[in-house]
Amino acid sequence: MSRSCPALLLVALAAVPTTLVAQSAPRVVVTEGAPKQIGPYSQGVISNGFLFTAGQIGRDPATGKLVEGGLVAEVNRVFDNLEAVVTAAGARLADVVKATVFMTDLADFEKMNAVYAQRLGEARPARSTVQVAKLPGGASIEIELVVQLPRSTPRNP
Repeated sequence: MSRSCPALLLVALAAVPTTLVAQSAPRVVVTEGAPKQIGPYSQGVISNGFLFTAGQIGRDPATGKLVEGGLVAEVNRVFDNLEAVVTAAGARLADVVKATVFMTDLADFEKMNAVYAQRLGEARPARSTVQVAKLPGGASIEIELVVQLPRSTPRNP
């Protein structure tokens, strides 16, 4: 019996890493409600109970072009795109825990902030806002989110 215990332990330990890898395998989120990717990335990835969105700019998913109308129109389109990805993952904007905002001109911060507050409602996630030299497609703003998924949402495949 003492010889079978080490063998049994070895078999049990060999199974643990495989189980851990399977539990943490990320799941890609794809939706037609947000623009198709313009590079080798995913619209969103679910891992360990969180959704990590790619940065979204104010591109219309139907045309692939940046919306017209200035910063406020861009920010609203960004949130439409983000909401589509978040919803496709089984969550809501109220579940956002972190936002990162990239702007080409921080002089527009108050305009962005007004739309941001309106679109997120009572949610007050952590946020970083940084000014950047340039964004894809001539965009003025890009936002990425980290979202905690509701317990009922499949965490990983």
